[in-house]
Amino acid sequence: MGAIIFDAGRLLLVQRGHAPSAGLWSLPGGRVEPGETDEAAVRREVLEETGLRVMVGPLAGAVDRPGPAGVTYEIRDYLATVTGGALSPSDDAADARWCTGGDLARLPLSPGLLEALQEWDALPR
Repeated sequence: MGAIIFDAGRLLLVQRGHAPSAGLWSLPGGRVEPGETDEAAVRREVLEETGLRVMVGPLAGAVDRPGPAGVTYEIRDYLATVTGGALSPSDDAADARWCTGGDLARLPLSPGLLEALQEWDALPR
């Protein structure tokens, strides 16, 4: 699962520090731990990767993505709003930044990210 977070018309992206998609830019997010709700996982992953605390909103969309060794990742991305903290990449995020639509055209994005954001009407404006 992941978080779609906007600020002043920009979208928060993280550069993955580890596989899968190391070096590519994506939404902050990760795995749901056993016994954890999607909402709790979104809050935890965003805080771990970006240093930001968020309030989780509605589901923006869901996709299945192929992973290594035939694994399929079921990804659910939620709209979220920053409630505190300071942007500081950590955990498995090599970098984190607020991105404009133009940035999305220039950055190496995780496969399918741009298409999913377009389908969900979740691009920076």
